[in-house]
Amino acid sequence: MSARDPEIKSELDATLQTRRDLGPEYEEELIEGFLEKVQQRMDGTFDTRLRRQLAEQQMQVARGTQPGTGSPDGTFGERFGFAAVTMVLAVPLSAIGVVNEGLAGLLVTWGGIFGVNAVHATGLFRRRRAEKGKSDWD
Repeated sequence: MSARDPEIKSELDATLQTRRDLGPEYEEELIEGFLEKVQQRMDGTFDTRLRRQLAEQQMQVARGTQPGTGSPDGTFGERFGFAAVTMVLAVPLSAIGVVNEGLAGLLVTWGGIFGVNAVHATGLFRRRRAEKGKSDWD
């Protein structure tokens, strides 16, 4: 998705025109509909990038090379994919947390997102050290 996506621009123009026609009482529904379309577009872009990364990894495996060599933190696809999925899920989880508990719910939600990413990063570190034959206590 480029910075100037004509499809998204036309959706925004249509949403703004509809808002002018219907008035401010439908503004929230129109905005939610537009944001849903943007999120679907972003999800599609993410899926395409993830498929491309997986195809590149499969090609490397088929050639007999190690996927992600030269990358100290695991493969780029693994790191990017996990971070992207947590960020995509952060949007609805944040909304749920805020609606139910306000600021405290938002803080707990983001604390959980941070914790999941920290555990994932630690797991990569432990796997990498185990592959080298060292323990975490060396």
